[in-house]
Amino acid sequence: MKTVAAVLVETGQPLVLTDLEIPPLKPGQVLVEIAYSGVCHTQLLECRGYRGEDPYLPHCLGHEGSGVVCDVGADVSKVKLGEPVILSWIKGSGADVAGTVYRWNERDVNAGGITTFSRHAVISENRLTAIPEDVDMRHAALLGCAVPTGMGAVINTAHAGSGQSVAVFGAGGVGLCAVAGATIAGCAPIIAVDVRQSKLGIATKMGATHLVDATKGDPVQAIRKICEDGTDLSIEATGCPNVMVQALQSVRSQGGVAVVVGNAHHGELIELDPRQLNLGKQLRGSWGGDTLPDRDFRRYCEFLQDGTLDLALLTNRTYSLNDINDALADLADGRVARPLVALQD
Repeated sequence: MKTVAAVLVETGQPLVLTDLEIPPLKPGQVLVEIAYSGVCHTQLLECRGYRGEDPYLPHCLGHEGSGVVCDVGADVSKVKLGEPVILSWIKGSGADVAGTVYRWNERDVNAGGITTFSRHAVISENRLTAIPEDVDMRHAALLGCAVPTGMGAVINTAHAGSGQSVAVFGAGGVGLCAVAGATIAGCAPIIAVDVRQSKLGIATKMGATHLVDATKGDPVQAIRKICEDGTDLSIEATGCPNVMVQALQSVRSQGGVAVVVGNAHHGELIELDPRQLNLGKQLRGSWGGDTLPDRDFRRYCEFLQDGTLDLALLTNRTYSLNDINDALADLADGRVARPLVALQD
């Protein structure tokens, strides 16, 4: 069996669409017909060569999506044929199987435990979570990365509570999900910071109570005008080291928590004034919003089902697989918050 996939052959060059031969499933692997894939800055960094040397070229890409199980390997018990699933880079329960190697004419094409820029993909069992059939597959795709990373950073990593103030730096897909998470947690005020008015407009609709245009001055000073002592929490979702520093500067002394979510370019470093830490502030990292798929994905689905979480604002632009390079370019230029690729059109 063959499938069509977008393959990274050389960093800094467009992805190549080609037919790949799907190998037989190993124990613990699942073949998924992918419905939708999200596109995030991690793939953009990989494509542009900003994550350092890539020893796995050529390889497949994509780490969040939705789809339907169309075949299962031996010993798979977590999902079954015909079941709708979330595909996520965040590991859950089930077999943890090494990446697949596809064949492209006479070449090997590498893939990790999950890839989603293809019409079918071999996925490790622990990267899949079954979902109710009535969950919109378009929105379910973002439950694989954007939602757990952004919302999880607020709820799981920062442990946000009702009435706490929060500043979210970066109103892309992850940052907007952080805004939604702060709204669900009952935070107030919720301050969204970005350099694009279009994204700040979406942040308002996702629940932000205040907006800061970072092109019009120091965002930390702007935040201090809203919360004189600084916010209780901040979420950094830009990947820019200087913004990571601003996120720490913006929180209050003696207990303020700044969570770094964004991925910086390979080799970039943060330069911190240690007095910020002497003030009793905390700088925390986050691995996928500290989300546990088996615990949290069903809850995220319930937020979608009852309308608590509305992802329509993030998925208003859909691309075909043929236009995957346009999706990456639009993401890089900030023209879209979270590109969504329809794989079966």
